[in-house]
Amino acid sequence: MDGESIAINYLSKSLVELNCEITLLSMNTSKHYYTPGEKLPDELAHYHAVHYVDVNNEITVKGAFLNLFSGDSYHVSRYHSKKFSDQLIKLLKEEKFDIIHLETLYLTQFIDIIRMYSDALIVLRSHNVEFEIWERLTDNQTSFFKKIYLEYLTKKLKRFELKMLKEIDLLLAITQRDLKTFRSYGYLKAAKVIPIGLDTSDYLAEDKSVFDHPSISFIGSLDWIPNMEGLEWFLNDIWPRLLENHPKLTFHVAGRNMPSSYLERKIKNVYFHGEVDDAKAFINSHPITVVPLLSGSGMRVKILEGMFLGRIVITTALGLEGIDAHHKNQVLIAETTDEFVSAINFCFEHPMQTQNISHRAQVFAARNYDNLEIGKELLSFYKMKHEVITT
Repeated sequence: MDGESIAINYLSKSLVELNCEITLLSMNTSKHYYTPGEKLPDELAHYHAVHYVDVNNEITVKGAFLNLFSGDSYHVSRYHSKKFSDQLIKLLKEEKFDIIHLETLYLTQFIDIIRMYSDALIVLRSHNVEFEIWERLTDNQTSFFKKIYLEYLTKKLKRFELKMLKEIDLLLAITQRDLKTFRSYGYLKAAKVIPIGLDTSDYLAEDKSVFDHPSISFIGSLDWIPNMEGLEWFLNDIWPRLLENHPKLTFHVAGRNMPSSYLERKIKNVYFHGEVDDAKAFINSHPITVVPLLSGSGMRVKILEGMFLGRIVITTALGLEGIDAHHKNQVLIAETTDEFVSAINFCFEHPMQTQNISHRAQVFAARNYDNLEIGKELLSFYKMKHEVITT
């Protein structure tokens, strides 16, 4: 599962443990395709019922071109689906729900249907400020024509996102910074910061010394542009310099939807694994985890997983958004090529201090990002707001 799927699954599990009954309606997209007829993954066993609808949301040249002549956001229109609308109506007619919980902005396009068939509170859990991600990507774009096109797409996405904020009843932001951004654009209704949480019992760390296992890992969805952008920076600018000082050091890259071009690349001491069966085992195998993020918003699940597993996490300040950890206390922060190289050199030069950072990371993550505690906080918020809004 990618970070967003992990975040959704752990929050829903915590709510079920707290005696909530949850029905899942999901888009079966090309990115996370489930073959109909196969046994549902065990990770979904906690749901009261699971429904899914095939939706082809692939980006196409034709679709991107035709969208130039449309007022709709191409980011959103790729999720248009009459079949999904029909299934949603069917569920709303058959069952009564107290809360309709929308995971991500793109599902807000179905709010009119929900209002027509249900009096449930409509909640948006925003994993990112979507338009902000694309503004950052646009700023980092070097191609003039791509920059113009991305600016056009981003303006339409921003217009849609700010419009839909007015239509929801409650907003759940992943980070305090994201909530502050939404407030600055005029969102005045009820809101709460609900960070990503994980189950400590699912993350068993293995002690790994950088001297005994001189290796670095990167894991993330490689159809998400910020991940690809950060990985290219690491491979092109940072990795060659690291090899000069640490010729035995290896770099291991894994991720869902890895382009074939990566699998064919030949870079000294770099191994491209594609999608791995067990992400936690992959992270556990390497003492250092890097998240070289240059754009994006929200929280990075892979950073939390690395901390839960006692890895040395090295990331940018942007990558650390939503996680209140500190440089050389629970993580290492690096903003430039020089700083990334220095941070990894630090791991080899100060083994005891590095080990202490990894142990503090585990304790910090367990205390602050336990999914059950976060679920309790959200359920209390739901109950309070449901009583206020429905009376």
